[in-house]
Amino acid sequence: MTVAIHVINLVRPITKTLDFLTPALLLGTRLWVANVFFKSGLVKLQSFESTVFLFEFEYQVPLLSPKIAADLATFTELTFPVLLALGLGGRFSAIVLFIFNIVAVISYPDLHVVGVKDHQLWGFMLAILVFYGPGTLSLDHFLMKKFARS
Repeated sequence: MTVAIHVINLVRPITKTLDFLTPALLLGTRLWVANVFFKSGLVKLQSFESTVFLFEFEYQVPLLSPKIAADLATFTELTFPVLLALGLGGRFSAIVLFIFNIVAVISYPDLHVVGVKDHQLWGFMLAILVFYGPGTLSLDHFLMKKFARS
């Protein structure tokens, strides 16, 4: 046997193991990002007057009144993370949160370096979900299998 065949025989089980673990990684990624955005939405909802105040004086969201921007941000952070966690409309939810994440960074000029790094991490995680989808441990996968048979 050649060296290449030995290497292939060594790498194959590692690759199969990683392929087997991919759905769990995608689920973990979905749950991590969903948790971050959902908690932020809960904070906005708990003190909605403060949220509107922040949208009036801190965040610089163009084209929208502070009240509408606060409503949309709260709705987005309470709805799409739940869908993402369930893997229902997984890619669409990831795209919505990816765009929302970008708008959040642009709209808050006083975001510190650590905050920017957090948003970069979340953006990267969301990009993975956009490109790879929610994985086989998702409602999208379950519904696709169920309705593809009929």
